[in-house]
Amino acid sequence: MSTALDRLAELWSRLDDFSARAKAAHGDAITCHAGCDACCHRRFSVTAIESAALRRHLDALAPEARETLRDRALHGDPTRCPALDADGRCDVYAARPVICRSHGLALRFRDDARHLPVLDACERNYTAVDLATLDPGTVLDQTTLSTIVAALDAAHTDAVGLSRGHRDEISTLLADVTAVEAAGHDKPSA
Repeated sequence: MSTALDRLAELWSRLDDFSARAKAAHGDAITCHAGCDACCHRRFSVTAIESAALRRHLDALAPEARETLRDRALHGDPTRCPALDADGRCDVYAARPVICRSHGLALRFRDDARHLPVLDACERNYTAVDLATLDPGTVLDQTTLSTIVAALDAAHTDAVGLSRGHRDEISTLLADVTAVEAAGHDKPSA
């Protein structure tokens, strides 16, 4: 039987495939690359299901890697995601949340104030391209994506007994999980 975490992994795979197709279709118009961390200069929170996936990923890391993440979370630059290393690469890349997987892509969402669809993308991408001319198959619908993540998160929180809508700060998660494991205590449940 497939769990919500398994379905989240499937969603991540589909988002990665979507990103690869968009990059293939638009080439140099998408400038995202390893080490480009412009979108990571803030602190993020994640849903309970994404928190559980990050915890699972952290469990598999070497103790030294967990300690590095813990140190960055506790003492690093508060304007940067603590998962970023000095070269601007993500140390939890395989388990990065949906917001990180979708950032940079052309996104379609609804402007509720004007009741209109809006297209947007990272300011570094599509600089010489009118977003309205993009193939709709390479534009990610943010409302649909958010609905899917919310449904997966609801299934997960219901299964583990958390309140729906629960979110964890990535910095707190990295500090807490690695600290608990470094101390040799039981891992937090999620």
